[in-house]
Amino acid sequence: MTAAETLYRVPVHPWRWLLWLLVSQLLVALLWWQLGWTWGVPLLLASHALFVVPVFLPNSRFYAPVLSRVPGPGVWLTIDDGPSDDTLAVLDLLDRHEAKATFFMVGQQAVARPELVREIIRRGHGLGNHSHSHPQARFWALGPARMAAEIGTCQQALTAITGTAPRWYRSVVGMTNPFVAAALKRHRLTRVGWSARGFDGVGCSPEAVLARITPRLEPGAIVLLHEGAAHGHTLTIIEGVLRQLQARGLQARLPPGTA
Repeated sequence: MTAAETLYRVPVHPWRWLLWLLVSQLLVALLWWQLGWTWGVPLLLASHALFVVPVFLPNSRFYAPVLSRVPGPGVWLTIDDGPSDDTLAVLDLLDRHEAKATFFMVGQQAVARPELVREIIRRGHGLGNHSHSHPQARFWALGPARMAAEIGTCQQALTAITGTAPRWYRSVVGMTNPFVAAALKRHRLTRVGWSARGFDGVGCSPEAVLARITPRLEPGAIVLLHEGAAHGHTLTIIEGVLRQLQARGLQARLPPGTA
């Protein structure tokens, strides 16, 4: 088995949570009947929490496999939310530092600016699926049809632009509800999380972002970054991360066997 094959973790049983849900509710009903409502109500709430909390944990494997680290001495830079006005400048910055990254694309934006998507590929970087419309506020609550459309439409758009289907996927804000895994299986996608995050997609200072990311820069780290943020610090933050990698003798590379 190659290094790439060990990284591609496509869901095998995307609906297995249904069995766990059924068993848990039967167990709660039995205990409620035996012990009464004073035990039954807390157990019911706890059983529901078991299925809700993982939705909001970016590296939870409850609903789908996820990569939060990669093998090898390199660091995997991942850049979400493009393409954007920042894309070409980010590519130039990566070139200057001889660094490679994977860009997780929003399908609507890719369709609007296909030349930037193709330029990313031309310069030797990778692409990933980051949903078609990036419904940040409600992604966690999407039903099966809408979730399938978000992932599938983005996959079709990126494939049409580049001629190659992406193999990586990142959930919006890292949230992964019960209906993500079925779409990932259909499109043979592997979900990617992260091990280093600076919260650079929202209002921030570059110093604060780097202070959060820098301690986690080590071999095998997956770094979450963003482009096109309204705060305007994208290039400063990415350059700061690249300089920190250089100071630690680390290189930004694509995952082993996937270049």
